[in-house]
Amino acid sequence: MATVILVRHGRTTANASGTLAGRLPGVKLDQTGVGQAERVAERLAAVPLAGIVSSPLERCRQTARILHASQVAGRPEAAGVRTERGITECDYGDWSGRPIKDLAKEKLWSLVQAQPSAAAFPGGEAMTAMQARAVATVRRLDAAFEAEHGPGAVWVAVSHGDIIKSVLADALGLHLDLFQRLHVDPASASIVRYTTTRPYVLATNTHAGDLSWLAPAPPAKGRRRRTPARAGAAGSHVDAVVGGGAGPSATA
Repeated sequence: MATVILVRHGRTTANASGTLAGRLPGVKLDQTGVGQAERVAERLAAVPLAGIVSSPLERCRQTARILHASQVAGRPEAAGVRTERGITECDYGDWSGRPIKDLAKEKLWSLVQAQPSAAAFPGGEAMTAMQARAVATVRRLDAAFEAEHGPGAVWVAVSHGDIIKSVLADALGLHLDLFQRLHVDPASASIVRYTTTRPYVLATNTHAGDLSWLAPAPPAKGRRRRTPARAGAAGSHVDAVVGGGAGPSATA
């Protein structure tokens, strides 16, 4: 029952120019993107992260380093950044490096919008394969962080728009064909908590707001640490509360 914060990388030079970067090397954050990453780092500074896992692509590693610097400023012992290929960008194949305005004229574009489960990029990856490996990776990492750091562990995955949308769709129980209803902006934070019964989506595409409520509560003297209330339930209880519950500020 760990909690993952899904952070999209900050804006890049490719985003600003309307180019589909895909997995092309050398795509970095622009000045706006650096500022966006710094703002999400400030939001996360109050949360002692069990770890930061990044896509191997430069724009995500840049964002992750900014997040890590904020963690180290308050906790010198903070865990470092590791990379994970399972949350790298979708392989857009022959579409990589092309202007979005030109891609929107392709026949495949309509399929990607309306039925992504049937879409495969020429010379690249099928969208179903993208979702399968991203979801499997996030769930595997989440279980590992919980096993190592306990059920109150909070960690960050720094990844890409379509990757995060596919993970959120899975957590929400949405078919991949509905994942285009979700929106994930640069440097936004979305939050998922996996439990033994179901995932809980605590936030999507957030740009501002206090995240200190995600920090695990210190254990009471003489008592074991309890899992913080995350889904409107108290303590380690993982059922959804009828009526909505009192929220994360409620005492367990």
